[in-house]
Order: sequence, then structure tokens, then C-alpha cells
Amino acid sequence: MNIVVVGADGRMGRMLVAEIAATEGCRLSGATDREGSPAIGQDPGVLAGIGETGLKIIEDPAPVIAQADAVIDFTSPAATVNHARLCAQAGAALVAGTTGMSHSDEEALYLAARHIPVVYAANYSVGITLLTNLVQKAAATLGDDYDIEVLEMHHRHKVDAPSGTALALGKAAARGRKVNHDAVKQAVRDGHTGARPKGEIGYATLRGGDVVGEHDVIFAAEGERLILGHKASARRVFAAGAVRAALWTKGKHPGVYDMNDVLGLKDHEAEVITEAERHG
Repeated sequence: MNIVVVGADGRMGRMLVAEIAATEGCRLSGATDREGSPAIGQDPGVLAGIGETGLKIIEDPAPVIAQADAVIDFTSPAATVNHARLCAQAGAALVAGTTGMSHSDEEALYLAARHIPVVYAANYSVGITLLTNLVQKAAATLGDDYDIEVLEMHHRHKVDAPSGTALALGKAAARGRKVNHDAVKQAVRDGHTGARPKGEIGYATLRGGDVVGEHDVIFAAEGERLILGHKASARRVFAAGAVRAALWTKGKHPGVYDMNDVLGLKDHEAEVITEAERHG
């Protein structure tokens, strides 16, 4: 499978380049980065620390996407929207891990998915995928006598908050309770907030240092707390999951998928992405 990495000089981009080189059944066929990036013209393999690949990082993604079987994208919302359009035109599958996407940005992925398979997940870790399922089951079992708080910490350079993974975990809890996530979400507390409303799903965000990603979902009731959590110590787990997802798209029908599909965990009786989540 010919795979293109967009944003090849970013933290995830370099890791993806290395992971593709180490994975049987695929090859890096192209690499791009943002306009004006100092990486333009350089070999992506050299930047990733794996040696020369014979490729050069370019600005314009269109030529390499046109020749790709799949594109892996951990860039920015505006760039991902453009890449989705190019993938749909070229017939290349898209694996999108960009966070901070608005509802209108996500709609661009759904439009592209009319023509190509799109895997869209906030986190490509196998552990996080399992955690999301556990959170949904716990929320369904425990009910709203248990307050839910999602605590996350990332490195100082992360630009969106709460993290996409934290939001995915909160949405999983909302699905378990069969409520509209946006109606119960509370991401900001400051000043005299009053008592915590029953049924609220709260978020707490920490930033600092070089933390790759830590997430805890706390179910707190009178007399006990249940804490489900995940800690990532290396970005390779995300890169490995994304490459696995890209290989999985081979032969798949157009549509929007997630890591539950890739890992064979999807509960087909449950609506994983609801209209309420898509449109607020």
C-alpha cells in the first residue's frame, strides 16, 4: 500500500514516517508539510532518523495524494478539510487524527466519506480504544448517581483543550447514559460556580512539560470512586495504530469508520456517532 504522510515534519509526522518504514505491507510514497516549512525539500526519512528514503517533502499535497492508496493526516483542521477533499477526488483512503475539529470541519470528512473510506479518531492507541468502550459500559451501568469527571494532561505545546481524546471519552460516557453530550458538558469552572449539577460531565485540563498524553475518567459517588485511565509514554503507539488503520482501509467501502471498526470491536447495534454529536 502506498501511503502519504501530510505534516511529515511534525512530531507525529516523523513518527509515522518511521512506522511506515518498519511495517510490512506498506511504503511511504509521498510526504508534505505546510507552506514555508524549513523541511520542504528535505528527505522525510532523514528527518525521522531512519535514513534516506529517496523522497523529498513538498508543499503541494495534490500530486502525491493523486498517487496514494491512503493518506495519514495529523495536521490542523483547515489542512485536514483540504486533504479530505483531495483524497475524495483521488480515491485515496484518509486516516485522520487531527483534533480541534469543528462540526463544519467534521462535515467535510462525511462528504469525503461518500466516495472513500475515512477513519476518523481522536486517538489511535489500542489502549484508548478499549478504554473508550469501558467508559461507555461503566456510564451505562453506574447511572447518574455517579459524577463523571474527565482529567487529561498533555505537553506544553498542545494547542487545543480539552484534548480530542478527552472529548471522545466524555462522549462515550454520554452515549452510555443516552444523553446529548453537548447538553451536559462542562469544560470551564471559575469563580463561584455553585453546586455541581447532577448528570454533568466535567473536564479538567493540565498542560506542562513533555507529557505525551494522560487521561483519567473518574466516576465519583457517595462512598466510592471508580477511576479508568490510560497513560501514553511514547507517540509510537499512536503512529502504529494509524498505520494499522491505513492498511485496514484496503478494500473497504466508502464511509466513516473509527478504531472500533479497525480492531473489530464495533457494537453494530449502537449508533457510534450520533446526529446530536455531529451537529451539536
